[in-house]
Amino acid sequence: MGKAQARGSMVVVAAGAVANGYASALVEACADAKALDSVHGDIETITAYMAANPAMSTFLANPTMEPKKKKDVLAKLGKEASFHPFTSNFLNLLVDKSRIGQLDAIAEEFEALYCESTDTQVATVTSAVKLENEQQFMIAKKIQEMTGAKNIKLKPEVDPSLLGGFVVTYGKDGSGYIDMSVAGQVRQLKNEIVVA
Repeated sequence: MGKAQARGSMVVVAAGAVANGYASALVEACADAKALDSVHGDIETITAYMAANPAMSTFLANPTMEPKKKKDVLAKLGKEASFHPFTSNFLNLLVDKSRIGQLDAIAEEFEALYCESTDTQVATVTSAVKLENEQQFMIAKKIQEMTGAKNIKLKPEVDPSLLGGFVVTYGKDGSGYIDMSVAGQVRQLKNEIVVA
């Protein structure tokens, strides 16, 4: 591994540690004040807003933009979305510490810590067509029975190459896997024919 690669790896690890540190502090502060669910909703709101408005991410990450302007924009967004005071204070802290550009990474860490502290199992459900709410509910219920988790958070995705049915990944690093897709059944039949 060259020096440039090693330096790049250290920067990524350092950024991950920074994101984890801020996310952990926020989770601990919220848990002590019983504000975790409110702040979690706020963080989901701001990350969804930034995903839909990439110019906002660029604006916040711009190191030449005055911190006051960033805080003003965040305050306006917070007022419109009725952010919890913890959320607003946290976003202002990120601006003060020049970490607001890392909000996506911090939010990702926060989500993982939130799920861990609320015994929430995250599962990705990939289906050939968009699933109805009732179908998603039944899948979530089955995963809850299988894992014993208190809560289930489904992330639906669509992949027409599955032909029909669905695939579920869950657990730490997606280690749990259920393949109920037509494409998966075809693969299984093919393997049985080759072995026979």
